[in-house]
Amino acid sequence: MDSRAVAAVRAGGAVGILGTGSCVPGNVVTNDDVGARAGVTDAWIRERTAIRERRWAKADEATSDLAVVAGRRALDRAGVSAADVCLVLVATSTPDSPQPPTAVAVAAELGVPAGVPAFDLNAVCSGFVFALTTAERLIRNTRGHALVIGADIYSRTLDPTDRRTVVLFGDGAGAVVLGPVRGGGVLATRLASFPEQRDLIRVPAGGSRTPATTATLAQGLHYFAMDGRAVRRFVETRVGPLLRTFLDTHLGTSGAAPVHFVPHQANGRLTAALAAELGFPPERTHSTVEQYGNTGAASVAVTLDRAAARLRPGDRVVLAGFGGGMSAAFALVEW
Repeated sequence: MDSRAVAAVRAGGAVGILGTGSCVPGNVVTNDDVGARAGVTDAWIRERTAIRERRWAKADEATSDLAVVAGRRALDRAGVSAADVCLVLVATSTPDSPQPPTAVAVAAELGVPAGVPAFDLNAVCSGFVFALTTAERLIRNTRGHALVIGADIYSRTLDPTDRRTVVLFGDGAGAVVLGPVRGGGVLATRLASFPEQRDLIRVPAGGSRTPATTATLAQGLHYFAMDGRAVRRFVETRVGPLLRTFLDTHLGTSGAAPVHFVPHQANGRLTAALAAELGFPPERTHSTVEQYGNTGAASVAVTLDRAAARLRPGDRVVLAGFGGGMSAAFALVEW
């Protein structure tokens, strides 16, 4: 980002990440656990995805439960009280229920004051970066604090016999507190959707077009479905070039501060190839997919929380989400 662009951001009131938090269920699910019914082995899963295990929610755990824990941890690390939050935004495609929004349950549990806006945003696995971008714009001139959470429980939507999906996904939540900073902060963002490819990732039934019925349940239309090969092509042909343009525009070749890469944990092999193509070294490419799998909208936020201990003031961090819609979302943040 050139000096004029930085000045423009700061003139509007710089917003940065003040604290991070995350939560994954305690229930560890191994490759042997998921592979048995899907007809694949631990070795088969590791070779194709780099995933060793994932966490799945217990029957009494909902998306909001994970989101509350992650949000509370982010507030504590930021040193911000729930009473000082002016916005709660939850990115999820697996809400507690169709309505009310999961965000209002999170706000109530955390003790956010009445009257503060709380709402959900659904951009599937790009959702956290979409939400961070939205919140940053909304609070830029308020000097307030926003709680942004990505949370999903995908284990409830998976066909246990579908090896294309059941081996990939875990459950979790990740959160950040956004607020005023003296410099740096969120420097640039880019959001994009590709609706002509919207059917690559889908849950066919359960909405207004195809309501849930005994027939749709019998056909398995309430399960998450994905065309894995087409999604890989989407990442290679759409996400990669778009992210390259974003990096060239906002990073260029200047500046000595380290650049860290926090990508969506879609598949360990896929993200490693993307990082290598873009020139991010392994030591600054952050991954949690081996332990947690693909946690949907929580993925980038959970990984950022795990990376936070290694980040130093002035480091630059590239957040990259991509997924259903199809969609892609990037943010450049100065730590």
